[in-house]
Amino acid sequence: MTVISPLNTVSAFPVASPASQTDWVMREANSAHTQNAKIEKSAKDFESILLSNWLQQAEQSFASVPGGDEDEDGDSGKEQFQGMAMQSLGASMTAAGGIGIAKMISTQLHKAEDARVTSVEKSNQNPAK
Repeated sequence: MTVISPLNTVSAFPVASPASQTDWVMREANSAHTQNAKIEKSAKDFESILLSNWLQQAEQSFASVPGGDEDEDGDSGKEQFQGMAMQSLGASMTAAGGIGIAKMISTQLHKAEDARVTSVEKSNQNPAK
């Protein structure tokens, strides 16, 4: 069967056999699932990085004693290990539910994605003449 147009102007399904339509629906469902997973991962990664930075800054601010000797705390690997520890702590806090930033970001990204999909569907149903 020769397909002239990738989309039928009456529906959002490709012009093809029922088997091809089923394949298209499955690809769209997988695509939506993949997009949702990407949104959730991105939101959690952002919260983890933000928490890590906040924790690292707090640790640097509160860990030093005013008037303390900098040479005693001058271990060359100390800052690197503290940075890694704060990254791990931030990731663990996010995995345990975090402070709600990932949920807020995820909600807004899902709304934006839904608006984009709706816009694309409307443009596919009402092609410009």
